[in-house]
Amino acid sequence: MPDLPAESSCAAQTPDRLTWDIFCRVIDNYGDLGVCLRLARDLAGRGAQVRLWSDDLSPLSWMQPTPVEGLACLPWADSARAAPGDVVVETFGCDLPEAFIAAMAAGAVKPAWINLEYLSAESYVERSHGLKSPQFSGPAAGLEKRFFYPGFNERTGGLLREPGLIRAIDGHDGAAWLADHGWAPVAGERVLSLFAYPHAPLASFLEALGPGWLLLLCPGAPQQELPPLLRTGQRAIALPHLSQADYDRLLWSCDLNLVRGEDSFVRAQWAGRPMLWQIYFQDDGAHGPKLEAFLARSMAEAPAPLRAHWHALSLAWNGLAPWNSQAAQALRDLTTAAPHARAWRAELAALPDLTARLQAFAGLSGGA
Repeated sequence: MPDLPAESSCAAQTPDRLTWDIFCRVIDNYGDLGVCLRLARDLAGRGAQVRLWSDDLSPLSWMQPTPVEGLACLPWADSARAAPGDVVVETFGCDLPEAFIAAMAAGAVKPAWINLEYLSAESYVERSHGLKSPQFSGPAAGLEKRFFYPGFNERTGGLLREPGLIRAIDGHDGAAWLADHGWAPVAGERVLSLFAYPHAPLASFLEALGPGWLLLLCPGAPQQELPPLLRTGQRAIALPHLSQADYDRLLWSCDLNLVRGEDSFVRAQWAGRPMLWQIYFQDDGAHGPKLEAFLARSMAEAPAPLRAHWHALSLAWNGLAPWNSQAAQALRDLTTAAPHARAWRAELAALPDLTARLQAFAGLSGGA
C-alpha cells in the first residue's frame, strides 16, 4: 500500500477546527478517490480540518500535487491508531476499519457517522436520503449511521460545487489555455475531450462524429486504441495525467466532453458544455435504468428533437442501443445542445451545493 506523506499533496492539520474523517477505498478506478478528494478539499476551504484516509494514495501525486491547508491525506491502515474526529464519512460503502469504529463507540461524545452514497437521478435516492441505521451489535453498537445521497434536486444531497466555481468557468479563456498547453485546434476544428472506459465503442463513435475534430484523449485504453481508428478530418492528442484543477479547465475549454463514472460526470455538467456520459457498467444491468433516469431528468426541458437525439446517442455510446441516424445527428449539430447544457447548469447551480448540505446534515451548520 503506498504511503504518501501528507506534505507531498496535502498540508498539515490546523488546531481548533472541527475535524472530518473521510474514508475511501480504491476499487478498480480512481473516480471514488477523486470525489473524496474534491469533498475533502472543499471542506478544508470552508474552514474544516480534514483527514482523508485511503488504501491507495498514489494518484494524489497528479490529482492534487500541491498542499492544501487543513487537509491531511493518510494511509488507511494508520487510522487504527487515530482518535475519531467530529464527523466520520464512510464513502460508497467502503466499510470502516473495526478499530476505528470501536474508537468511535468508546468516545464520550459520539461523532456524526455518515455514509456518502453514489450519485443517481433514480427515485429511490429521494426515499433513501437521510435514513438512519442504528447499530445494535458488534464494535459499532450504540452508534447510528445516516445515509447521504447526492442528487439533482432539493430533496437530495446535491452536487459538489465549490464556492466561486461558476464564476471561474465563465471567466476562463479556453482557447488561450489550450494554446498554452500545445493543444490548440487548427482553423475549422472543434475540440472534444475523451475520458472513457476500455469497452467504449470508439469506431462507431468516430464514424458518427464526422470530420473537423481535434480529440484530446485522457489517460486510459483509448489513447492506444483510438488513433488507428481516426477518420479523415480527425486528429488526436494523448494527454498526460492532469491535476483535478487542470482537468476542470480542460472541460471548460472544449466544445464537447466525453466523460465517465461520477467525478468527471459532475464536473462536465458544471462546465456547461454538451456532454456525453459513459456510465459505469454493472453486470446486473443496473446502469441502464440509472442512465435513463439521468437523461429524463437532465433533458426534461430540452426541445423534443434534441431530447430524442441525445437519448439515442447516450444509449448507443453505452452499448444499450444500436447506432442510428439520430445518434449521429446529435454529434453533427451542437448548436441546440450548447444552450441546453448552460440552462441545465443554471438549474443545478440554483440549488445548495453538496458540501453545504453535508455540513448541515452533520449538524455543524444551520439548515436542514
